[in-house]
Amino acid sequence: MKKILLNTLAVCAALAVLTTGCRKDTTLIVRSDSAVSGTVSFSKDLVPIFAKNCALSGCHADGGKSPTLTASKAYASLKGGNFVDTTKPANSIIYERLTGKLNPSMPLGGASNPSNINGLILAWIKQGAKNN
Repeated sequence: MKKILLNTLAVCAALAVLTTGCRKDTTLIVRSDSAVSGTVSFSKDLVPIFAKNCALSGCHADGGKSPTLTASKAYASLKGGNFVDTTKPANSIIYERLTGKLNPSMPLGGASNPSNINGLILAWIKQGAKNN
């Protein structure tokens, strides 16, 4: 009787492991950003990347998801929406989304780290997140 009970428990445990082991809870994002040592210009370096990868219809364009990353609204939307933390740059929401620390990672459905946006964003925030 004990042997049957132990075998039944072993089978149940194995089934529980097998059925719960086929689930994906998190995605590992491999950091591929390069350090940026020069001054990052918000308007010249970041806005063009936002325009190409983020400020698209249904995404971060006018009337879309926050923050609005169109050329005319990106700076105010990022700073006003608390997406940037100049005291702890790597903890900034925008940086955590880009690097995959927060889900969903951005750009959604696009190339990971287009034009080294991760490195540029981190450098820009470390440099004071200026509207330059």
